Amino acid sequence: MRIDSFKLNNRRRAFEISCERGDFSFPYAHADPQPTADDPIVEAFIDPELACEALTYRLVSGTEGFVHIEMAFDYNREPTYMRDSLLYRLSVESQKRLVESGLSKREVSRQLRTSPTQLYRLLDQTNYDKSFDKMLELLSVLGCEIDISIHKRSA
Repeated sequence: MRIDSFKLNNRRRAFEISCERGDFSFPYAHADPQPTADDPIVEAFIDPELACEALTYRLVSGTEGFVHIEMAFDYNREPTYMRDSLLYRLSVESQKRLVESGLSKREVSRQLRTSPTQLYRLLDQTNYDKSFDKMLELLSVLGCEIDISIHKRSA
């Protein structure tokens, strides 16, 4: 996801980033290094070396930092990013559980009533076109008990 434009909002002390998914704010307080009144930002630009997915900034002290678009998505709890992040974690966990289970991929695909090709798609952590239903079913076949826990987000 490319950054289209950004603004430095010193009043709100935040980077305001615009991209295809909308406008997102990322506070200076979460940046590393953190801009301060004594060490403000003197230069900022969308960095082509980071595939235009991040902006790089330089402080008066000469220290450089960057803000990746995914940092802004995570801070703002962007729904698509959160979904993809959860699918990624489920896929990685499925890969580990498959190795631990000792089951063959053919046996797992037979129990899922699907093709081995579909199993490979489910195990691929870069594939975000899969359903949560199938991921939960896969983890169940691999001997996992799935318990969804909802709790208040930590500060």
